[in-house]
Amino acid sequence: MLAPEVVPCCPPLTSAELSEADAVRMAAMFKALGDPVRLRLFSKVASHQGGEACVCDIQDVGVSQPTVSHHLKKLREAGLLTSERRGTWVYYRVEPSVLAGLAQLLDLNR
Repeated sequence: MLAPEVVPCCPPLTSAELSEADAVRMAAMFKALGDPVRLRLFSKVASHQGGEACVCDIQDVGVSQPTVSHHLKKLREAGLLTSERRGTWVYYRVEPSVLAGLAQLLDLNR
């Protein structure tokens, strides 16, 4: 299976202004990542072996299971994660272009 093409969202902040649409999209991502629990969950998924994580492997972030589900939903809604149900468990992946897009946006060396 071929990996999906990674398409960063926008130019580095130091090279050009963000369009209104890019600013709205990126602000939603930063807002979602602005919560410590969500940032930890995103990090657990992004760093999990194989590039995906079962909710059963990442729910130990100091909050209840329903709260974990709420935070994962917010990360999905912001476009940061994708999910797939397999039996009784849900597996999460970082959206392929997200890390590249965030890295490109924050690249101050361009």
